[in-house]
Amino acid sequence: MKKIAIALLLIMFQFQCFSQELEHISLKYQGFDREYWLYVPENVSEERPLVVLLHGYGGSAEGYRPEMVKCAAENGFVLCIPQGYKDKTGEAGWNVGYPDQEGMKTDDVAFVEYLVRRVCGKYDLNRSNVFLTGMSNGGEMCYLMAVRKPELFRAIASVSGLTMGWIVKNLPLPCRPVAFMEIHGTADKVSLWEGDPHNNEGWGEYTSVDMAMSRITAMNRCTYSTVEEMPRKSESSRRILLHRYLGGEKETLLYEVEDGPHSWFLDDIDTVSEIWHFFERQMKCN
Repeated sequence: MKKIAIALLLIMFQFQCFSQELEHISLKYQGFDREYWLYVPENVSEERPLVVLLHGYGGSAEGYRPEMVKCAAENGFVLCIPQGYKDKTGEAGWNVGYPDQEGMKTDDVAFVEYLVRRVCGKYDLNRSNVFLTGMSNGGEMCYLMAVRKPELFRAIASVSGLTMGWIVKNLPLPCRPVAFMEIHGTADKVSLWEGDPHNNEGWGEYTSVDMAMSRITAMNRCTYSTVEEMPRKSESSRRILLHRYLGGEKETLLYEVEDGPHSWFLDDIDTVSEIWHFFERQMKCN
């Protein structure tokens, strides 16, 4: 018990150190009070990439994913963590067309684009090295941004995200490809692996993971795929199959976590490192 207590204290201390380094910014955008948290490394320059991190539905940007803040500090990238806006139920999130978000006036696609321009402009960052990641509702924004604004990001990484049915029905695939990866559990009870085409779960219609990735592979003009089992992180880690979609214009990956729940899968895979290395590989293509 003593060892556990010491470990928890160390984690809390690390989190407090990193959280103190983040700047909290409030602003007015399209008539709404919006806010975000920003980590800026020392000696920031145009070579530094920008990563935008989106929390899940009902989440908060404050204190979100200290592992990503730690990664930003170790690798020297700028990290922007915006706060979602509250819907009629009082839950904060990204406006992707959930039934409870009906009537929301916030344009989060435009808001994310505005933040990218604002942060890149303030710190004179290279606009060609901007990346997006998010989990759950933030992952749905990843799919929406891939269709609406693929030119804005060098690469996009979704965790436990999905593609809403209205996106498939109403938004054509763009001509511009974008590097994309998804990490998803086959036993996810929130963002179902098999999709929910009839809105039985109340989140709105959405596609299966396979169909979501089929749209991305079509957008990226991939022609074939391979599957390999990843090394286990530990003996208790879940089995992960890595699907690589090849022959296209951009790197496209799917991490299939067998019996994985709705999560970041930190016990099964070094999720943050996988995302960062994926982004880093795209930068080397300059």
